[in-house]
Amino acid sequence: MKLLPAIALITLLGAACTAQPVTPIVITATPTATVPAPTPAPTPTPMAYRITTASGAWTLTWSDEFAGPDGATVDPERWAFDAGGEGWGNGELQHYTARTENAYLEGNALVIKAQRESYKGNPYTSARLKTQGKFSQSYGRFEARMKLPYGQGIWPAFWMLGDSLTTAGWPAAGEIDIMEHIGKYPSTVYATVHGPGYSGANGISAELALPGGERFSDDFHVFACEWEPQELRFYVDDRLYQTVTPAGLPAGSRWVYDDQPFFIILNLAVGGAWPGYPDSSTVFPQYLRVDYVRVYQRTR
Repeated sequence: MKLLPAIALITLLGAACTAQPVTPIVITATPTATVPAPTPAPTPTPMAYRITTASGAWTLTWSDEFAGPDGATVDPERWAFDAGGEGWGNGELQHYTARTENAYLEGNALVIKAQRESYKGNPYTSARLKTQGKFSQSYGRFEARMKLPYGQGIWPAFWMLGDSLTTAGWPAAGEIDIMEHIGKYPSTVYATVHGPGYSGANGISAELALPGGERFSDDFHVFACEWEPQELRFYVDDRLYQTVTPAGLPAGSRWVYDDQPFFIILNLAVGGAWPGYPDSSTVFPQYLRVDYVRVYQRTR
């Protein structure tokens, strides 16, 4: 609301008469005090600039809080899209698109939506986002707060690939799967690393199950990896459930996690050799909801 100063000038003029003019009387109102304009609110400080976990202190280096109008696309300064529908090496059924029908902001969160529709030869559509060419980092804590989809044939993931992917290829570039979820097991998530000599079905993996029949589609959870020289640690809601070191690799294989930065990927696949394929019990659309993605480095 804006308040403006008011000065009223009221002039009372006597009516003219033939005998003698009446002297005008001027009455000036007392000015109203000027109300200063409100000071603009400061730009909010990003949440969780510094955190402390069981392993020590961390300082934020990159994040996306997915703040923006409902229905908008993601920030193109932070994310790029993979597109296509050729199975992605796993026999997947979806066509990944860059459309806001499949990836959009809603309620200050990212929504990746998998839906049943015929699109460019595929029976489903979804989205796969990556920070490749925009952000990558060696070492640190990488975390996302997410609410997962569910159902037979549904396969969401939060993971990373090495920057050398375009030259070294996979699995030589390395892969760090911070969270994978097979929808037919709604209470279980997996953390896996892949590299030369331990890839695909031979990746080094561990699983965590929620207690009491809780499902990862019921609420948001924080999935994290703390990556340090010669060690990768995986957490759900700060509960450590997997630690990988060079000593745990198969004989003769190579540790590829101290050589290069890694970039982040978020995707929601439909079908594949590991999760199996949708059936009559699978409900569409399915949604992967991401409250935030945050990356930290060790506090110096």
